[in-house]
Order: sequence, then structure tokens, then C-alpha cells
Amino acid sequence: MTIFTAAVLQMRSGTEPEANVETLAAMVADAAGRGATYLQTPEMTGMVQRDRAALVARLRPEHEDLIVRAASDLARRYGVFLHIGSTAIPLDEGRVANRAFLFAPDGGRIATYDKIHMFDVDLDKGESWRESRTYCPGEAAALADLAFEDGSVRLGFAVCYDMRFPQLFREEALAGAEILTAPAAFTRQTGEAHWHVLLRARAIENGAFVIAAAQGGTHADGRETYGHSLIVDPWGGIIAEVDGDEPGIAIARIDTAEVAAARAKIPNLKNARPFDVAMPGTAATLQAGEAEAAE
Repeated sequence: MTIFTAAVLQMRSGTEPEANVETLAAMVADAAGRGATYLQTPEMTGMVQRDRAALVARLRPEHEDLIVRAASDLARRYGVFLHIGSTAIPLDEGRVANRAFLFAPDGGRIATYDKIHMFDVDLDKGESWRESRTYCPGEAAALADLAFEDGSVRLGFAVCYDMRFPQLFREEALAGAEILTAPAAFTRQTGEAHWHVLLRARAIENGAFVIAAAQGGTHADGRETYGHSLIVDPWGGIIAEVDGDEPGIAIARIDTAEVAAARAKIPNLKNARPFDVAMPGTAATLQAGEAEAAE
């Protein structure tokens, strides 16, 4: 059993990384001062900029990135685990990674994760996104162990649109993750319809805490994000929320004994079985029917 205090930092990141760093520093100081030892920021903490050329022009290599540097310093200054939900990192040939970072209380980097699933969608009211035109998808899930005074906890990574792919969360849970994460910049339109139900579903089906810091409000580049940063317990209950789309902080006590309790009550991670999918009339279906009749 491990107990710690988690905080979600809801931001409204703009197009200027320097201003976003100042906001990050103030929010980390606030959350740490309120006892949080694991702090999570939203997707695209460093810059929300939908114009590709303008985005790429402001990017710096990872070792020079303002958010990466600031996060390491802030984690060390306040002695906390600081999870940058993601920030844009330049790759070769003009491509960009949507990359999450986790820093330890000594400022050292524990893990990174590149968002796997690209938000390529056509929504109502003419809203359309093609994330794959700018970002290069990641190819691997990621886990990290966080050591607290009374024990350690295993955390699984995801970013925003990843939450619509339950197999990612299931594989992380099967690999021992007790905390699943989904920092996001969810659009207002999809957030109103799906945000709460998706996060609660990921928690329930895996018997895990889900922590999801979000961007919120109307950003300098014109996009609108939903906000409502959440922490959900393994039974699907919302235990902390930034209510609305204004910047803010929500804090909750995390006790991993609740993970064990939920998985003991409904052991679906253990009860899952492999199966085939067959259309009526295929050989597999006929064979199954014949075997049943013979019995």
C-alpha cells in the first residue's frame, strides 16, 4: 500500500513558451505548497499553437527546451514528481514529437513517452484536425515506478486521444500499472460529449486510478479546450475535478490499497480469456456448432 497526494494542474497554455513556463512555475509552487508530491500538467504544456510553421519556428531541441529545463528545476526545488503531460519536441526532417516527461524529486528524468495515436478527425460544425501532418506517432507504451516514503507505485502513460484506445491502458494495467494517466487538450466539442465517461471507463475496466490534467478555455491560437481536469478512483468515482475551463488545481489523496480492493472485487484483468471472431457460416462457427451438437 502506497499513499501520496496527487495534483492536476489545469492550464490555458498560449503561443509563447516563456509565458507558459511562468505559469507552470507558479502552479507547481501552489500545488507543492498544498502537499502534492505528484503533479501533472496537460498535453502541450509548453505551447498551444495550431499553425504548424509558427509552432516549428519556436521549438528548441529537447536539451534546450524551456519546459523541460524548467520542469527539472521545479521538481528538484520542491522535491516532487513532476509529470509534464506533453510538450512539442522537434525531430528530424521537420517532424515533431508530442512527448511526455516525468521528473523525479531530485530533478532527474525518469521517463518519456511519445503520444501513439494521432488525432485525425472530422467533427461537427466544420471542426477538423490532422495531427499526423505535424506529429510523428510514438511506437511504444511506457511505464515508470515512483518511489514514495511508504512504497512505490507504477504509473502508465498516455496522452489525450490515446484514451479512446482501451487496449493501451489494458496492457499497462496488465504490466502492473496502478495509476493510469491521460493528460489532454480535449476539444470543447468532444469533451462535452466524452471526457468524463471515457476517463471513468478506463478506471473501471482496469481497476486503477486515472489522473488527467487538461487544457481549458479559449487559447491564443483560437482553439477551445474543455478543461475539467480529473482524478478518478479505481471504482470510477471522481475524487477531484477542476470544475469548468478556467486554469486551476485539483488535489486528491491516492491510496493504492484501493487498486487492490477494486481488482479483488472484480478481477477482470485475471478473468479475461482469448477468443476468436468469426462470421456466421465460417468454418470456425460451423465447427463450434457441430461440437456443441455432438455433446
